[in-house]
Amino acid sequence: MSIYFKGLSSINGPLVAIEGVENAVFDELVELVDDTGHTRLGRVIEMQGDRCLIQVFESTDGLSKNNVVTKLTGKPIEIGLSEEILGRSFNGSGAPIDGLGPVFTEKFMDINGRVINPVSRIYPRNFINTGVSAIDGLNTLIRGQKLPIFSGSGLSHNELAAQIVRQAKLHGDNDESFAIVFAAMGVKHDVAAFFKQTFIENGVMDHVTMFLNLANDPIIERILTPRFALTAAEYLAFEKNMHILVVMTDITSYCEALREYSSSKEEVPGRKGYPGYLYSDLASMYERAGCIEGSEGSLTQIPILTMPNDDISHPIADCTGYITEGQIVLDRGLQQRGIYPPINVLPSLSRLMKDGIGEGLTRADHAPLSAQLFASYARVIDVRNLASVIGLDELSKDDQRYLAFGKLFESLYVGQGNLSNRNIFETLELGWNLLSLLPAHDLDRLDREILDTYYLPDKAITFFKENSPELLDPALFETIK
Repeated sequence: MSIYFKGLSSINGPLVAIEGVENAVFDELVELVDDTGHTRLGRVIEMQGDRCLIQVFESTDGLSKNNVVTKLTGKPIEIGLSEEILGRSFNGSGAPIDGLGPVFTEKFMDINGRVINPVSRIYPRNFINTGVSAIDGLNTLIRGQKLPIFSGSGLSHNELAAQIVRQAKLHGDNDESFAIVFAAMGVKHDVAAFFKQTFIENGVMDHVTMFLNLANDPIIERILTPRFALTAAEYLAFEKNMHILVVMTDITSYCEALREYSSSKEEVPGRKGYPGYLYSDLASMYERAGCIEGSEGSLTQIPILTMPNDDISHPIADCTGYITEGQIVLDRGLQQRGIYPPINVLPSLSRLMKDGIGEGLTRADHAPLSAQLFASYARVIDVRNLASVIGLDELSKDDQRYLAFGKLFESLYVGQGNLSNRNIFETLELGWNLLSLLPAHDLDRLDREILDTYYLPDKAITFFKENSPELLDPALFETIK
């Protein structure tokens, strides 16, 4: 039942208060109509006795204590959903912005999601191919996983997000339904146009649903945008049995909006001014990913955040790292050297990778190959540090070989470019070609049977001579047998 109230008791930024309220419900949808007939939406965020605090989604400009009629609708904020949302674009409040008219609604769902019984969760096992070797080969994305990308201001995370949306697909010849929900929070107009144009030009827009909150949109809308997107994803995944990948950028903009909102409520700030409930608020979004018993679909998340001052210990990155199952870390030094995507594989991690790769899933040699590539690249970093002290000329032949390996690894394996879409077998073969340039006695993460099958130095040298001769110094590899 709807209840109407005349007037407001206070106005403070995006927050207004009314008094004499009974039976208001937390997160209840509110309509505020001014004397010009303009309707603003809001939600109940706090009750203090008979005083009700309301968060207004739009600007409160033009509102006064006497010219507003407030309607408590008696229901939460909902979004109308059907399979028609695929291929459509919405603003941060769930309204269509693509000029194609309203969406035919099959079902309304509360944007705050439904509580998932942990017992009903199914452990994620299946692999999603992003076409990016540094992710697929070394930090594999698994269906139902939440795998964030830690970036920095000015790094190419937007390009990487667009590439993942263009290229992501289920592994193998799979006839299961796959779609992507893309949510952008606080992005500039040119960034929003870049994403939309990229998806249209590459012919993937028909299986993408976009939610766009622009930098000049209200901050309160920014707080709702990921919840509208995740509710749409839950509907497609758990009602329509589709496999959904949710890409959200930028979580830092969301958290800054949350900090501003918390400040307007005069809450006691926590670390660096962020509210003390930052962790639980992020968890309320991230934990909506997963696979649920009784549904054939899955919901996978790739949240993207820019670390202020490239500080991985910043509260946003810190909380995200605790909640999620790993991270993909972008490196400023790699980008400055022209390597794209600039993924630093050593601090990157996918905690669910071990259960989604191997025989019957990707290939039997995937796990040991990945471990050896990590170990070999870690030695490259050690050798570079040593060379900075004693000089390149003083390095041993093996150390110089590792430097050459590191150059090829970063330029070809990691730096594949934004137009390259590799399947998992191409990624694995490239990894073996790289390892075959190193002495066999150094490859201690690989057993003899695997080495006998895949360790082929002559084939590797031929491959690099044909594909990247400018990066290869043949003299360094003449004795590898």
